Amino acid sequence: MLLSHVLKRGHAWLVAHDDYELSGDELAQVCALAAKRIAGEPMAYLLGVREFYGRAFLCTPAALIPRPETELLVDLALAQIPATAPLRGLDQSPVRVLDQAPLRVLDIGTGTGCIAITIALERPHASVNAIDISPDALALAGENAQRLGASVSFVDSNWFAGLPPESQFDLILSNPPYIVPGDAHLSQGDLRFEPTVALADAVDGLESYRQLAQGAKKHLKPGGVLIVEHGFDQGGSVPALFRAAGFYEVTMHRDLANQPRVTSCRKPPPR
Repeated sequence: MLLSHVLKRGHAWLVAHDDYELSGDELAQVCALAAKRIAGEPMAYLLGVREFYGRAFLCTPAALIPRPETELLVDLALAQIPATAPLRGLDQSPVRVLDQAPLRVLDIGTGTGCIAITIALERPHASVNAIDISPDALALAGENAQRLGASVSFVDSNWFAGLPPESQFDLILSNPPYIVPGDAHLSQGDLRFEPTVALADAVDGLESYRQLAQGAKKHLKPGGVLIVEHGFDQGGSVPALFRAAGFYEVTMHRDLANQPRVTSCRKPPPR
């Protein structure tokens, strides 16, 4: 992979040209990258890209590296959005009046933008919005959206604070920080190089979900859906938190490794 990256050649070319002699500059680049990898730096940061949902997303240390487990969240979100634009409105004979207002989607803590951009590309008729507290992450997400041709509105915001008070969404998505501060995993593997603000919350691993529940009550339309990713050991605590907050149809979903990974729920209609 490092050779392919430096030489800008595919794997098949490398196999077919195993007698190719690297130039001094090429060898130096490969050795420098190899040294970083030996030190544990993630391949996504060394190569600058990571595939997610069949697309290559630019990656930098400004944002969490996209992971295949998060594709489950996207699958569940896409199931909530019609494949064709819904027509809302009333039949008023002899003239039919239709409102083609798109479904509104909000991705909270967008990072590389992989969730929001994928939704926008898979459901181009939806109105997709994404927020993040990190200006560097937002810049990266914006670059990914431009490269991939996705229409996403990005907003600098700490949770819901930067949104207009009256803003309402049909679907709210988030892969928030959920690792408990001081967890041993934060000093292992790729996590050592990823932004801590995207990994761990400041309290007990559940503070992000409290913020999401509180904000969704205000910004989610009645009957709207909230879908969140969480840790494998939070398959009981996160659903319980949303049930206690008054959401209904609370469902925990398992990933391909059969681990608790995503919880979905709905905002109840007004009484």
